[in-house]
Amino acid sequence: ETGLSIEDIKAVTVKIDQDLDWSERMALSIMKRAPEAWMNDFQDSPKWTYTIGLVMNSLCRVAEEKDKSLYFQYARGYADTMILADGSIRGYDITSFNIDNIAPGPYLLSVYEKTKEPRLETAIQTLKQQLSWQPQTTDGGYWHKLRYPWQMWLDGLFMGEPFQAEYAHKFDQLELLDHVAEQFILAEKHTRDPQTGLLYHGYDESRLQQWAHPETGCSPHFWGRAVGWYCMGLVEVLDHFPKDHEKRAELEAILDRTLQAVLKVQDPETKTWWQVLNLPGKAGNYLESTASCMFTYAMIKGVNKGYLDEKYRPRAKESYEGLLKTFIKVDDDGEVHLTKCCAVAGLGGRPYRDGSYEYYIGEPIRDNDPKGIGPFMLASLEFERSEKAQ
Repeated sequence: ETGLSIEDIKAVTVKIDQDLDWSERMALSIMKRAPEAWMNDFQDSPKWTYTIGLVMNSLCRVAEEKDKSLYFQYARGYADTMILADGSIRGYDITSFNIDNIAPGPYLLSVYEKTKEPRLETAIQTLKQQLSWQPQTTDGGYWHKLRYPWQMWLDGLFMGEPFQAEYAHKFDQLELLDHVAEQFILAEKHTRDPQTGLLYHGYDESRLQQWAHPETGCSPHFWGRAVGWYCMGLVEVLDHFPKDHEKRAELEAILDRTLQAVLKVQDPETKTWWQVLNLPGKAGNYLESTASCMFTYAMIKGVNKGYLDEKYRPRAKESYEGLLKTFIKVDDDGEVHLTKCCAVAGLGGRPYRDGSYEYYIGEPIRDNDPKGIGPFMLASLEFERSEKAQ
């Protein structure tokens, strides 16, 4: 199979059939907006980035579930652009120890599975090497990046661990699963608020950051997408834990506790979630789509796979309907848009991000952010699969 030409893509996306399932309607809309895979993150040149990795891996799953190679051919274009003939990754620097750079790993594993190109295996081993060398807190949690020392951010659990768990499985290194489980256990231990059960965005073991609480080391707020990344990371890694693995039940319990806390702060009217989770209706706070997609996906996949109790199914269904009603807009030509995506949020760096309420609500809001459309497709696939099963 060779990649698709831009002409091919334009031809199949002129009008998007509204009778298709939502996962495919979004897949075709993505291709319409970004005729080349690397264009999926509002940038003007190809970059190795977690956001595009997420969208491409979601497209690989749509291709497989719907048995349509079109989506796979489009998605593999990202690897064709980014992985050079010698297996090096364009623009990637291992020495920044940026855990976000590991996140396209599951996508590379999906493409490698189908094409068996040696250059892809080389790139996969490079990402594994970064994790082997990734600096750690004194109790063994991965730093978010070299320039964010002694810090674990919830986002990092999705960035590094699904790849590590799948790698453990495919390259027969199951001992890595203990390490994967440990990351989730440590992140919960350090960031969980005993009052609400919610998880703070970041933890600084050194307490040196302005944003870090002098006693707990935690950042000051519960940011929706950070908790979303964490829950999504859990349902992805659990796919690779054997039923009898000693840490599997603990990870399922963490997922259950976290989602229970998340459901307590769900907006009762729309069944979606706020940008700053526990401050509904506060001036400037808004219903945010990327986190809402992530929570919905974690719930429905958790139920479908048996990681969560059946009682979550109706809650997942309500939130999926809420997503469609609150955030999805469809053009006359069938193109699907996901609105109200928080563009970005982090901690520290330059200019300094202090993790305040004002900071989180002040970041730009945009449509069709990859951090929302990937999880939207994944959630849609899970609902489509469970409807087919019934």
